[in-house]
Amino acid sequence: MRRLICLTLIACGHAAPQHTVDFAEARRSFHTRLVREGPSPQVAEAVAVAADAHEVPYASGALQLRAWASNTPGGAPRPAVVYVHGGSAFRAAHWEATRPLRDAGFIVMTPILRGENGSPGAYSLFYDEVDDVVAAGEALAKLPGVDPARIYLAGHSNGGTLVMLAAMTSTRFRAAAAFSGLVDASGLRGDPTDVPFDQTNPEEHRMRSAIEFAGSFKCPVRIYYGADEAYNKGFVELARRARALGRDVEAVRVPGDHDTMKAAALPLAIELFRQHRADPSR
Repeated sequence: MRRLICLTLIACGHAAPQHTVDFAEARRSFHTRLVREGPSPQVAEAVAVAADAHEVPYASGALQLRAWASNTPGGAPRPAVVYVHGGSAFRAAHWEATRPLRDAGFIVMTPILRGENGSPGAYSLFYDEVDDVVAAGEALAKLPGVDPARIYLAGHSNGGTLVMLAAMTSTRFRAAAAFSGLVDASGLRGDPTDVPFDQTNPEEHRMRSAIEFAGSFKCPVRIYYGADEAYNKGFVELARRARALGRDVEAVRVPGDHDTMKAAALPLAIELFRQHRADPSR
């Protein structure tokens, strides 16, 4: 969602202390307070399921959500990727963006998150949606034709933000690729329609900021960002902090702006996933 992207992409290279508190543990004791409980602010277009996909249900807590997943051919179980779309509504173009992953032999699931496209649940902007991403990973691991030991995670923009936070929350994923996500939410301000949580509480912002929990990544992560993006210090700083705390995290600069960088980043993510296989003999 371009309006939200413009709001959130702020300079985030400030010298905040490195936190060693585990993000998953912090989530267990924190509950976001929403000042507006409702659907996502992005208007969703009508989307017919693509011919090369099928819709699957998945549960995220008490919510019954849905996702698009690859049509699975027969043969040996395949590696699979949860791809988290950008913006705050699912569009047909988001499925088309996963074609390089599917062409490379990965089964792909793209979840439709709470509050999106008529789905139940309240939009919380980078918090409760983390649960939906993790739940999608668990659901993908159980689909026919999927190798549950080779589940990966990728996403762009808002989806890239959720990728980082989900990779700090769950051990399900073998590796994760975040494309141009927001690493520091301290500057999130706006109308409650766009920013629905209590903006007067700094903890709300901290709990949406990967840079505050750099030691929490639970799998190898690559943070890809475009050379022509206006703000990129936060990507590099997050990776630096994570490596200092012993995590396999790198910030990778690729050609392009916030949108076009995906063309260069996706092949690198595919190679990352191939390098991090559960069984190196496969």
